[in-house]
Amino acid sequence: MEAFDDENPFDTESDRIPSETSSTSKVDISEPPSPPFNPSRQLSSEITSPERTFPSQGPPRQPQRSNFKSDFCCARDRILHSGDDVEILITDAQKTNLGATTPYITYVIQTGNTESRHRYSEFESLRSSLVKLYPTLIIPPIPSKQTLGDYAVKQGKAKEDATMIARRKRMLQTFLNRLARHPILSNEHVFHRFLDGEVSWHEVLNSPPISLLPKNILKAPSHDPTDQEASPAYTALPNPSAAHPLRNPDQRFLDSEAFTNKFAVHLSGPMEKVTRRTVKRWSEYAQDHAELGAALNGFSLNETGSLSGAIEKTGQAVDATYMSTTKLAQELEQNWAEPINEYAQFSSIIKKLLAYRHQKHVQYEMTQDALEAKREQLEELEKSEHEARRLEAALGGRSAVSLPSSPDQEPTEEESNIQTHSASYVPPHPGPNPARRNARAPGMGFLNALSYTLHGMMDVDPETARRNGISKTKETISQLEDALHLAAQDLKYSSSTIQADLDRFQRQKVADIREMAISMAQSHRDWCKKNLEAWEEAKREVDMIPDHPNKLPSPSAPQPSTSTRRDSTTTLNGR
Repeated sequence: MEAFDDENPFDTESDRIPSETSSTSKVDISEPPSPPFNPSRQLSSEITSPERTFPSQGPPRQPQRSNFKSDFCCARDRILHSGDDVEILITDAQKTNLGATTPYITYVIQTGNTESRHRYSEFESLRSSLVKLYPTLIIPPIPSKQTLGDYAVKQGKAKEDATMIARRKRMLQTFLNRLARHPILSNEHVFHRFLDGEVSWHEVLNSPPISLLPKNILKAPSHDPTDQEASPAYTALPNPSAAHPLRNPDQRFLDSEAFTNKFAVHLSGPMEKVTRRTVKRWSEYAQDHAELGAALNGFSLNETGSLSGAIEKTGQAVDATYMSTTKLAQELEQNWAEPINEYAQFSSIIKKLLAYRHQKHVQYEMTQDALEAKREQLEELEKSEHEARRLEAALGGRSAVSLPSSPDQEPTEEESNIQTHSASYVPPHPGPNPARRNARAPGMGFLNALSYTLHGMMDVDPETARRNGISKTKETISQLEDALHLAAQDLKYSSSTIQADLDRFQRQKVADIREMAISMAQSHRDWCKKNLEAWEEAKREVDMIPDHPNKLPSPSAPQPSTSTRRDSTTTLNGR
């Protein structure tokens, strides 16, 4: 299979070529695909501006342009693409039972001057809808649901866990900001309506474009699965499995798949485990210092004088260590552990994206195989038809050569009997004859009886059946040619768009890991600085305690000798 041309919505300078009608005998997949223009699926005219908060937008050293455009679909679109540094915030998480029989947590979202409220399940439905609307893009993940173990341990309080709610707030805010900074997803009106507090989300889910989504996106255009004017030839496309092998795989995506598998194994394996263990031990270390500080402060009350002050200062230094360690553990959780978990989810998302592209490639090859098989079948049918016509012509010529009998000649008695018998005898039809239909062998099942009856209703004329087969095969070939043309376009569009989004994701990953490393270094530096200040102050207080009375006096410092020291060179020379 030839290499695919780069034709994707990330390329703003390339002009789309209008599509030609399909139904051609040969499909040239070197022609670029040409989905109809859709403003919400085009790259905005500029790239997002650098953002210092996580998630990062890239190294500050790289010059970037602001995410600005002039054509807006709504007020939220205007806010997101105004060119200002706009960040979506989740300001609060409130417990409510509005519109439900049981209480739930709703998250307050602030976008500029707009405020909306959504529960976790609505975030989940937003993401699942975007996955179906944009099957060739990397849709950012949301925090995972509570596990069965959490529900078993916390029971009815699992949904009200403050730590879990705070974590969801942070990760859902990251999810929304990643959508807002994506060059294509930020233009999606469904996302804009999610940020609008005056729109019912249930109404959005039951209105276009979400209501127009097909049941199987593999049998819909890759550039716009909701396209109602898509060719009916999409129904002829097969529905392959993700495990189906390819004859001619694309090496680029094999490499991407291998790299993603390694990345996922490393993140979900040693990296995530060590991170969880590190955060846990820092938290335990902080808790130990909290108990030690309380014990020292209580012990200082039993002493007097400078000793009491020194013990109290030591206890305060231990408390400062407890507070700085608690803050360090929280920052490690927010700026290191959570991004690691998010990128582990990203690896699973990319696997599914590559599986979709793999299925599209299999779909193309299976359509190709089906078309070749139908063409061979048509060739065999036409060959049989040609042989039948040649035989018919030969038989017709032979009957014309044979002389007919004279009309004056009387037929013999034997010929008369044969003619009378042939004229009076009518062969029984296997269908309508009840005697033949009922005279079946004992034990004949229902399916055999049904097959026997249908066989009687069918046209048993081989010539008509053959010609009908040729006509139907030609129609199928025409439909498969259209389907192959569409499959080639979808495959090229999917390959180029997925590759472009993978490149964008790689740049995002590099910038995010850079910010994560810098954040970790700053957290440890601040932890060390605060602890150093606290313990230096405690040391000054300890130095004020008088020496022990039984302590031997320190020897006086040796007085410097007044004698002239020998020259080192003299010593070396032996003089």
